[in-house]
Amino acid sequence: MHRCYAPGACLKAGASLDIEGEEARHALKVLRLRVGDECEVFNGCGQAAIGRIAATSGSSFLTLAELQPLPLMPQVAGITLALAIPKGSNMDLIVQKAVEMGVQRIIPLISERTIVRLDARDSAAKAAKWSRTVLEACKQCGVNSLPVVEPPQGYAAFLQRADLPELKIQCAIVPHARPLRELLETARAAGCRDCVLLIGPEGDFSPSEYAAGEAAGYRPASLGPIILRVETAVFLAVASARYALDI
Repeated sequence: MHRCYAPGACLKAGASLDIEGEEARHALKVLRLRVGDECEVFNGCGQAAIGRIAATSGSSFLTLAELQPLPLMPQVAGITLALAIPKGSNMDLIVQKAVEMGVQRIIPLISERTIVRLDARDSAAKAAKWSRTVLEACKQCGVNSLPVVEPPQGYAAFLQRADLPELKIQCAIVPHARPLRELLETARAAGCRDCVLLIGPEGDFSPSEYAAGEAAGYRPASLGPIILRVETAVFLAVASARYALDI
């Protein structure tokens, strides 16, 4: 069933909802939905409902009537993914799959060895593109709470943030790193359900960046003896956190 996005909409039982612009255009022109067809709508805040198209106007306006709210999705671990922007199209893939895996916030970083360098205009364009990727992934996989993709920011400034979960894990290739499994199991036993996963660029974090991360409370965690590509490290770390910390 097609899913439309209606930002912040109140999805009450029996209510009607107007959808316009690109969301309506895609439903009417691309999918060729017509009056009488059912359509699912979600508001990005966790709610979703099914309604029937009661009326259309032109190619970019439709009204959904007799909304039937859907059950809320089960709560999952609150994962914030912070990673140095990888080269090429890998970031697009990471954003898409991270949303599908339940990540709630993505923070792109510029570290010492990050190959990608962005000015203000490039940063805004990239953030907008990644936000579109987030929306498309939500539509595809049934996520009703829209994850946040923040604008790219410097590594040093990121480490100073006080608005992130208490459990801070830096995926690390250093001798004293503890296995990720151990850190997550200890956190779960203590009732922790939220975490930050920090992942470096293709050339890894520099020694000074590792030291700064530990000073800021990020615990170095090993993903095993195999050297992983950035996207593989992301998927392994996120899957591990979901498995360990989900309620």
